[in-house]
Amino acid sequence: MSRKNKTTKRPDQSNKPVGKRNYNSLKQVTPRNEHQEDYLNAIENNTVTISCGPAGSGKTYLAVYEAACHHWSKKDTGIERIIITRPAVEAGGEKLGFLPGQLEDKMDPYMRPIYDSLYDIIGIDETKMKLERGYIEIAPIAFMRGRTFNNAFIIVDEAQNATVDQLKMIMTRIGENCKVVLNGDASQSDLHSSGLPILMKVLKDVDDIALINFGKEDIVRSEVVVSVVGAFERYENGKN
Repeated sequence: MSRKNKTTKRPDQSNKPVGKRNYNSLKQVTPRNEHQEDYLNAIENNTVTISCGPAGSGKTYLAVYEAACHHWSKKDTGIERIIITRPAVEAGGEKLGFLPGQLEDKMDPYMRPIYDSLYDIIGIDETKMKLERGYIEIAPIAFMRGRTFNNAFIIVDEAQNATVDQLKMIMTRIGENCKVVLNGDASQSDLHSSGLPILMKVLKDVDDIALINFGKEDIVRSEVVVSVVGAFERYENGKN
């Protein structure tokens, strides 16, 4: 997939760089490389941002941070809720129906990276309070059908494990005053046919939708993660 990024803007506004946010109850987060900065600016200036890239490039963490910032400044943004969803599919094809417990219990192992980000950025107590009061909602993609979201910041994580029909369904749930961020890594899809590359191809020329591609050089975890990703890239390309 091309590394060229598309960062459009709404017809009635100019692209605005993301400035430093000062919220006493939120952790301060700054981009650690050029593509992370592009990503934050894309979210700020577009209704929909779709990002694709390897694990460790900060896609989920920064999306959660942006959602928190928009909700914390809801007097200005109008963002009243944070909706976080992802496909309930894991390596080996494990699905929610085969896991014990209620919906929250079943979703917990799938959403652990999201919870980790929320706890780090917002704090454990604040996250639990927001969840209890409905300001943050976490649910599988299947539960999004038939709904329309207004005044919401929607994060679709692990989008590479969604079908194109599921992603189309999410895109058609967008109501008034919404932000939508879809994240994924097409190289790690647990589906035979991931909908993420198709979605990016179909929407590449649509206004108010930004496409951000991260590479292994954007990984902000340990150096060994960069080496592992590079080794698998060489293997998949038949170069090793």
